[in-house]
Amino acid sequence: MHKATILKIDQVTHDVKRFRLVEPEGFDFKVGDATEIALDEDGWRDETRPFTMTSLPEERTLEFTIKGYPDHDGVTERLHNLKEGDHVLIADPFKTFRYDEPGVFIAGGAGITPFLAIFRDLEKKGKLNGNQLIFANKTSEDIIYRKELEAMDGLKIDHVLSDEDTAGSHHGMIDADMIKEFVPDLDRRFYLCGPPPMMEAVQEVLEELGVKADSVEFSD
Repeated sequence: MHKATILKIDQVTHDVKRFRLVEPEGFDFKVGDATEIALDEDGWRDETRPFTMTSLPEERTLEFTIKGYPDHDGVTERLHNLKEGDHVLIADPFKTFRYDEPGVFIAGGAGITPFLAIFRDLEKKGKLNGNQLIFANKTSEDIIYRKELEAMDGLKIDHVLSDEDTAGSHHGMIDADMIKEFVPDLDRRFYLCGPPPMMEAVQEVLEELGVKADSVEFSD
């Protein structure tokens, strides 16, 4: 495990924070990679959790966008209580997603994090055109990096809110009718990331719609 210092912490939404860390020496990662993070505290060093880097490899610091869960005293909530100057432990990176062609990205909540690095990289290269994001959240207050995502030139976005019916968003859960409305041509690559029940439901819907399994990529 590498020890890394927290340089900056920003509030992104009511329950999501952005952590900017010193990148450990020799930490070599690719866009879409994740790592395991642990608290540098007695009794917590073996309690690791996976988080995707939302920064790009060429940056000199690491960025993580982490949702806290105040209802249980776990790693994420303890991370949210850390301050700038504190340390965390970071493992070597591992692969989660690889972008290989334009497609439809379906994200639920904090499942946007691996896609964010991909979108930032594509935007920087001027290659975002043809990509589409279906972003599911409970309410508009839960949408992570909404302004940044909506400002990305070439990225088509549909917001789906389960607990709120508001202008500019679709109300409900992602189902077959919604996907047919958003994606008229289903002969596309699909990238999925979100809570396991949501991913299972969306995979079933895609299968029902005749999308081939080898056209769907999701993180374990």
